[in-house]
Amino acid sequence: MRDALQQALAPSLLEIEDDSHRHAGHAGARDGRGHFNVHVVSEHFAGLGPLARHRAVYAALGSMMETDIHALSIRAQTPSEQG
Repeated sequence: MRDALQQALAPSLLEIEDDSHRHAGHAGARDGRGHFNVHVVSEHFAGLGPLARHRAVYAALGSMMETDIHALSIRAQTPSEQG
């Protein structure tokens, strides 16, 4: 996940939190896919709205969304928006 996001978005900040342990027993967790929180700061997001930013993250992750990730919380910002 980290490599895919770094290659596609060249982030100045990338934080990935695996939150899967909090979802043990959840129907979506039974198939082995995880729950993650991602905070990514990238110039790539400049001029993009929230939906386009999320789509860029999903595109970067590609098939991982079907094989490794069940749920993904995304916080996508430009460097000027980072607080």
